[in-house]
Amino acid sequence: MKKYVYILLIGVAGTFAACKKGELDRFPQTSISPNLFFNTEEDLSLYVNGLLSQPDRNSYLNDQSTDNVATTAAVEVKNIMLGTANAQNITTGWSWSRLRNINYFLENYKKAQVTSAIKNHYAGLARYYRAEFYLDKIKRFSDVPWYSGTLEPGDDDLYKPRDPRALIADSIMADLDFAYKNVRESVPVGTPGKWAVATLYTRAALYEGTYRKYHSELNLAGSANTFLQTAARVAGEMIAAKKFSIYNTGRPDQDYATLFSSQDLTGNSEVILTNIFDLSKSKGQNVNSVVFGDYEQAPAKDLLLTYLMKDGSRFTDVAGYAQKSFVEEFKNRDPRMAQTMVYPGWTRVPDATPYIQRLNKNFTGYHQLKGYVNSTDNNILNGVDFPVYRYAEILLSYAEALAELGTLSQSDLDQSVNLLRKRAGMPDLNLGVANANPDALLQQQYPNVTTNAGVIFEIRRERRVEFAFENLRYDDLMRWKAGKLLTKSPEGMYFAGLGKYDLTGDGVDDIILIDRAATVPGEDQKEKNSLGVKLVYYRAGAIGTDATVYLKAGNAGGNIVTESVIRNFEEPKFYYRPIPQQQVTLNPKLKQIFGW
Repeated sequence: MKKYVYILLIGVAGTFAACKKGELDRFPQTSISPNLFFNTEEDLSLYVNGLLSQPDRNSYLNDQSTDNVATTAAVEVKNIMLGTANAQNITTGWSWSRLRNINYFLENYKKAQVTSAIKNHYAGLARYYRAEFYLDKIKRFSDVPWYSGTLEPGDDDLYKPRDPRALIADSIMADLDFAYKNVRESVPVGTPGKWAVATLYTRAALYEGTYRKYHSELNLAGSANTFLQTAARVAGEMIAAKKFSIYNTGRPDQDYATLFSSQDLTGNSEVILTNIFDLSKSKGQNVNSVVFGDYEQAPAKDLLLTYLMKDGSRFTDVAGYAQKSFVEEFKNRDPRMAQTMVYPGWTRVPDATPYIQRLNKNFTGYHQLKGYVNSTDNNILNGVDFPVYRYAEILLSYAEALAELGTLSQSDLDQSVNLLRKRAGMPDLNLGVANANPDALLQQQYPNVTTNAGVIFEIRRERRVEFAFENLRYDDLMRWKAGKLLTKSPEGMYFAGLGKYDLTGDGVDDIILIDRAATVPGEDQKEKNSLGVKLVYYRAGAIGTDATVYLKAGNAGGNIVTESVIRNFEEPKFYYRPIPQQQVTLNPKLKQIFGW
């Protein structure tokens, strides 16, 4: 049974949501007077709990900005690459109300009549939230104004210019270091404690360290190792503490999927922070229709190619790998693949027969499984917990930081990456073998990796596979300076040409591709397979025609293609976003950078 924490927000949340214009000089104290409120630990707890904001199961849909999926959604980075976005129509991301409320607490918490340890715990949580806020800002804009306190109407700092990225990053690290040293380990379930802070600390340090290393336009490469060392140190301390472990019950075909379909993650050994859902407690979330049913995003073949064979060899080293059928490409692969995407023979509740992949225009034919709950029970559908932070991230961040520093050893791999591979029933990653035989395909994708390349490629592979559809891929591509990978239009299943195909793996044909110019027969005229079931008909042709399935070579076959547009990723400009033009007009001291 889940444990629950009910947080009385005393109007704080409503107050927090009210700021638009002049966000930095709005006053939470119109509802909360510092003289009357900041007196007890309960006061501090109520305020800080009102700042709680966590990602939820919609995170399974956030790979739309990456090379993991195809989507018809109006994704910002896709619009930028198509040349239709600018400072006039990119208007999001420049919101400061949350920061105002965090800083208001930090200006008033010392009034409480409690011990220094209690004060520092809640101050640490507030600084954790401030670091999280500014990390998002630095990812989007790089240089932004730093505000460590609240502002009064008329304060000059309301119209200050951007502060340099180096100052912002150092301030984020200072906030997280304070939080890491002061936030309690034991906290109410579903709220961040010491180890959640450590996870964000590691994530932020790894992000900034690798970003500085690979982005020469910042002129900050000389300080990259300082951040990488911090990432390795904090992750290493968490590993040494032995508070968490990879969830592994010895079922490699199920254990990974359990993390994303569980009704209760509060006791899971791998989950550091949980967003709890339970419809009976008036907190439910069902994302089935957009993860799977409405086909908002579809896995790209490029993601499938990343998964290794079950014996640890590379699928892309197999002869003819690019022309493998849907059924063939799922055979003997890393078990995480069939726990992330719908596989041949998968059965959807309440159906009695295996699901047949649905082929729609502009999509790949592959279906996402992670985030989908295979049930028709509304309580179950709405009661799956979301793992906000997983210990797997700490292990991969530890290995990556050490690899980038050039100090990674086999024993480091054995206590990090190889624990994830063991859960999946995969062979260990060997440092010497990886560096002696780098993956040529990954070398093409990441040509700026020159030292320790083989093992860095494999760690990046592991990260992509382990966290597919968990909202980490886009940030990874940005920090690795791999934005060019987004210019490739996503492709899907391979078909040799017109004809009949088995998609369930039972050796019986399920669909038939006919020429786009042909007419789909009426129901009573449709051909049946050997089981007496009517085939599903699709008219195949080139993209831009009236076909119902677009193939690369039209009716001659090839991979499913999803779009015909030309994408361009301009470096370094597109790694950043412009400040919305309206804000620049209000404050001329805010200057656009990197060509915006």
